[in-house]
Amino acid sequence: MSLNLRFYPIAGLFLTLVLLISCETAVTTVPTTSSANTFATATPTAKSGVAVTVIMTVTSSPTPTADSTAIPAIPMPLPTPTPHPMAPYTIAGLRQRNYPRGTIEIASWMADEEYFDKYAITYPSDGLTISGILQIPKGEGPFPVIILNHGYHERDSYFSGAGTWQQAEYLNYRGYLTIAPDYRSWGKSDSGPSFFHTGLVADVLNLLASLPSLPQADTSRVGMWGHSMGGGITTKVLTVTDAVKAAVLHAPNSANDADLIARWGPGCVPDQAEVVECNLGEVIPANLPEELLNAYLAAASSPEMLQQIAPIYHLDYVSAPVQIHIGLADGAEAEQTPPDWAPALHEALLAAGKESTLFTYPDQGHFFNGPDWNEMMQRTADFFDTYLSGE
Repeated sequence: MSLNLRFYPIAGLFLTLVLLISCETAVTTVPTTSSANTFATATPTAKSGVAVTVIMTVTSSPTPTADSTAIPAIPMPLPTPTPHPMAPYTIAGLRQRNYPRGTIEIASWMADEEYFDKYAITYPSDGLTISGILQIPKGEGPFPVIILNHGYHERDSYFSGAGTWQQAEYLNYRGYLTIAPDYRSWGKSDSGPSFFHTGLVADVLNLLASLPSLPQADTSRVGMWGHSMGGGITTKVLTVTDAVKAAVLHAPNSANDADLIARWGPGCVPDQAEVVECNLGEVIPANLPEELLNAYLAAASSPEMLQQIAPIYHLDYVSAPVQIHIGLADGAEAEQTPPDWAPALHEALLAAGKESTLFTYPDQGHFFNGPDWNEMMQRTADFFDTYLSGE
């Protein structure tokens, strides 16, 4: 039989179409991107066994860009450092505190003298009641005010006005209203802690804040005087407030607390109850938590912490002019102040650009007497007249 070859191509094409229609072929389509990987695979069908080549494209996950809609990570806040337990007793801590206005109460009338009236007073300080002496000149007020800060005195023999009554009377005669606080733990005051004498400093600052309760006090003209420990307290007060317009220091404690600790130690610890006096005025209560006691003792031996506590490193805050008196025979006894402490403060004040005047008395010790005492008080009153005249 002969074939007509002209029809063969048509028959072959027809057969191919039939095969394709009769096969069940699964084709998977995968979206492609410019970053796709493309490869071929042969997939057998279930019925015909004919292998069909299928082109498959696998895409990788796109890498986020700056314009991606991905949610950014939220930064976690850094932990807040735990404040040092002694931070409230540094100069910065004292400056950050509030000293609320209280009321100076007349506890009792004491004397009607020729030039002044004398009263026992109390006022609030850190939840304590502080006692003291108020002396008001005769005549019409209001009067400029001098706060008198007494030096160290053994508590069992202390009386209100000890170490300040002579200065008060001299200044009353010159027309000044005087107030002498006893501080916490002295006189009839309540007892309370005082790290680095800052409890006593707070008692003076709270007294300053309470002066407006006295109608006889001109609160725009306030000066301060301090002897020995009271001089050190006054120096710290000057670095905390500008309410004091002029200050006089007589044989002041060192403005560097490291000197005080080197001379008198850091203070008593609770289990040394038999020790009567600690660091000449430092009060550490027996029920002090051990953690706070350890922090105090650690700070007392830390040069870095003492620089934050000692006023000599913070004299830039001082705004009041200062007058200093020192006897060159001072420091002979253990509780007295070495005569080089006053010149060191004087030089530091000058270096800080502050106004300071130093007077030395070769024949005087820690307490003045005779003509030198009169000369010192004349200079003191004249100094206050210059800066508290109100003109």
